[in-house]
Amino acid sequence: MSAPATGTGKAAPQGDAAPPRKRGPGALATAYLVIYNVVMTAGWLVIAVGLVRAYLARGSYHGLYYSIEKPLKFFQTGAVLEILHCAAGIVPSSVVLTGFQVLSRVFLTWAVTHSVREVQSEDSVLLFVTAWTVTEIIRYSFYTFSLLNHLPYLIKWARYTFFIVLYPMGVTGELLTIYAALPYVQKTGLYSITLPNKYNFSFDYYSCLIITMVSYIPLFPQLYFHMLRQRKKVLGRVEDYSKTE
Repeated sequence: MSAPATGTGKAAPQGDAAPPRKRGPGALATAYLVIYNVVMTAGWLVIAVGLVRAYLARGSYHGLYYSIEKPLKFFQTGAVLEILHCAAGIVPSSVVLTGFQVLSRVFLTWAVTHSVREVQSEDSVLLFVTAWTVTEIIRYSFYTFSLLNHLPYLIKWARYTFFIVLYPMGVTGELLTIYAALPYVQKTGLYSITLPNKYNFSFDYYSCLIITMVSYIPLFPQLYFHMLRQRKKVLGRVEDYSKTE
């Protein structure tokens, strides 16, 4: 899941008092964020190229996860820095919302797909990996050009349009992958802690995965409709402006 992007400020019409504007990151922070977003864009492009090359070489989409496993783990884990960016105040986004969205992907990458190797050949893995890849290429490109104050309309449009398909596609892949992992987790007792033990503590990873799946029910609609409202706000403003010219 991708964090919602913030809109860029517009100049106030002449004769109106300009509203107070939030200060953006300093020059050093901006340079760092540009480098970070360029690297992340390049990383997800590497994943996209890896998927295409593997598909062309094999002639099948089955098992493509193995061709991009290492870069996927590296760059998805690298997104944890986005939580630190919010906490440090150099990005004006919610730490809680960003943390949930980033850590949910890291969880699926490591605690499900990496840990339950039997699901790595599932088509559902390719489903969410493809959705993540396209989403992140667009998202990090959007952030890079926004920081440079040179955002092409095509990237802005893609940022607020492609999610309409990619978001449900990614969530479907994530849920199906977790569901496919359940029998193996239940059989092996993966990450579960049973009583008795010296800490007098128990944990059932199988139940944890079920709770995770159930949590998608209230959370997905909220995030999805939030992005739809953002799309209307950002792209609708551009369309209204073009009609006045």
